[in-house]
Amino acid sequence: MTASIDRPALPYAPLPDRGLFPDRGLPHPALAAGDPELAALITAEERLQADTLRLIPSENYVSSAVLEATGTVLTNKYSEGYPGRRYYEGQQNIDPVETLAVDRAKAVFGAEHANVQPYSGSPANLAVYLAFAEPGDAVMGMALPMGGHLTHGWGVSATGAWFRGVQYGVRADTGLIDFDQVRDIARRERPKIIFCGGTAVPRTIDFAAFAEIAREVDAVLVADIAHIAGLVAGGAHPSPFPHADVVSTTTHKTLRGPRGAMLLSRASHAKPLDKAVFPGLQGGPHNHTTAAIAVALREAAQPSFRDYAHAVVANAKALAAALLDRGFDLVSGGTDNHLILMDLTPTEVPGKVAAKALDRAGIVVNHNTVPYDPRKPFDPSGIRIGTPALTSRGLGTEHMPLVADWIDRGVTAARSGDEDALAAVREEVTDLMAAHPAPGLSLAR
Repeated sequence: MTASIDRPALPYAPLPDRGLFPDRGLPHPALAAGDPELAALITAEERLQADTLRLIPSENYVSSAVLEATGTVLTNKYSEGYPGRRYYEGQQNIDPVETLAVDRAKAVFGAEHANVQPYSGSPANLAVYLAFAEPGDAVMGMALPMGGHLTHGWGVSATGAWFRGVQYGVRADTGLIDFDQVRDIARRERPKIIFCGGTAVPRTIDFAAFAEIAREVDAVLVADIAHIAGLVAGGAHPSPFPHADVVSTTTHKTLRGPRGAMLLSRASHAKPLDKAVFPGLQGGPHNHTTAAIAVALREAAQPSFRDYAHAVVANAKALAAALLDRGFDLVSGGTDNHLILMDLTPTEVPGKVAAKALDRAGIVVNHNTVPYDPRKPFDPSGIRIGTPALTSRGLGTEHMPLVADWIDRGVTAARSGDEDALAAVREEVTDLMAAHPAPGLSLAR
């Protein structure tokens, strides 16, 4: 281990260089000249992403190519409409960009139709409602406290205010979806739309079982694969096709693209979905994001991405096993994908307290509710962790016992208030991150 360093008062102030990066001048010279205050914040964030172990399952590192595409002159263009059917002239380069992204999306996911214009995952899901339901209709999804998403009909979301949201959950004894319950609710409520997928679902989604129930009640089945899109693309999770009528996904997370979204579907659903996105909910697409989506999809089609997707799952399973060995309680007993949901109730350390302590140790997680959590959502019992970002840095299963040890030490330090122990973990984390530079960061190139 290197010699100790003076630590700043704020846990996320940039650490000293420590010889990690050569002196190559400012990473953003134009921004530094025009807005030095903002440039300093961005550089500090780059240093933070380089120095810390990012375990939030919805975060990742994009490649330099994706990052460059996001920052191109395509941001100057306005392009309402679809390729060949625009409301603006000067689209001779934009139309091929979007067509390229659409064709690559269909190829990667085996879809008949793709729309790459949604600004993010929530608007993409709203487009599904606009296409297939009327206000007041019943819509069905996993309850938010059980691992679902706000836009699956939860009460505080517009989808719960404008539609009659009905929710299913997981069994208290196993943490797994009870399909008998799902079928009973669907038969009773007759939803127009059934969502499967969520934000804290650590197990394989049984798309076929959901499809059988959806057919029985004549509902549109929507698979929200925002978290697992990269695993599906890489063959590390079963595909929602041909079971789902519509597939909604973001393009970041495990897919390692920009902050955007896509809707994939059968050809028969193409027209209502496209109409719902534009002009139903949005104006012109963000062409720079569309270009970056195209780059990410090209990367996802490479054999190396398949290796990456399987490595994400292998790392998650290895990390889960190491955490179980240390006595932690994992929802459903482990994971089949990239995500682990930890119930910290037995440790007597609330999730938020643990997350903030780990933060100070350079381990970035998020506090999260667990099924049947007696605590409030903003102060829950659990934390949610994942392996997409650390796998992008080249960490493998051999590193997962060390990561589990850091988490264990961090939670223990949170319980006792031992800041020196957190500082020691932070030092070790920074050393390991130095040996595994993050892709796409100008400081690490």
